[in-house]
Amino acid sequence: MKYILIFDHPYTLSASNNQPHHRSYSAAVAKQTIDYLTDKGNTVDVIDLHQDRFDPVMHEEDLTAWRTKVPISAQVDNYFERLKVADEIIFIFPIWWELMPAMTKGFIDKAFSKNRAVSMHPRVVLQKNPVIRIFTIAGTPTFLYRLKYGNPIMKAMATGTFKKIGLKKIKWHNFNAEDESPQKRQADLAQIQKYLS
Repeated sequence: MKYILIFDHPYTLSASNNQPHHRSYSAAVAKQTIDYLTDKGNTVDVIDLHQDRFDPVMHEEDLTAWRTKVPISAQVDNYFERLKVADEIIFIFPIWWELMPAMTKGFIDKAFSKNRAVSMHPRVVLQKNPVIRIFTIAGTPTFLYRLKYGNPIMKAMATGTFKKIGLKKIKWHNFNAEDESPQKRQADLAQIQKYLS
């Protein structure tokens, strides 16, 4: 299968071998995911937004391009072409102030824009109808994130974004790394296959 992994953390993955930054559990989750999938014979295309120096801001000219259905940039076009061939799209990012960081939001704003191929659906459709998998890393315990805050990530990304464009196979797992022991963090990483099936 063809996977594409969108990684958003200031502590980037290494350009040469996707090694995790020692201070980033997000990077460790990404590395474990890549290793597990490639060991199973899959291909994993990695988009590291910070390493790519992606600009998440929707500038005036970007919005004009979006409204008139012309390309926003060569970089965004490249991202979309890579998304089109994926059987599964995996987002990995930390939760900040209960939502995704700016890079992930900007990626969604720009890559899933009006200038994309449209079928019978009124908005963009990825013809392969990929599974969307979201791995978040948060300090807030998952049960509290759901109970107190109402699970803003799934409201924003699943209900408010992907289901609107016909992508309904959406799975989410949150890693609570902040208050865990090093042993528990490693144990969670070792079980990454549970969240990739």
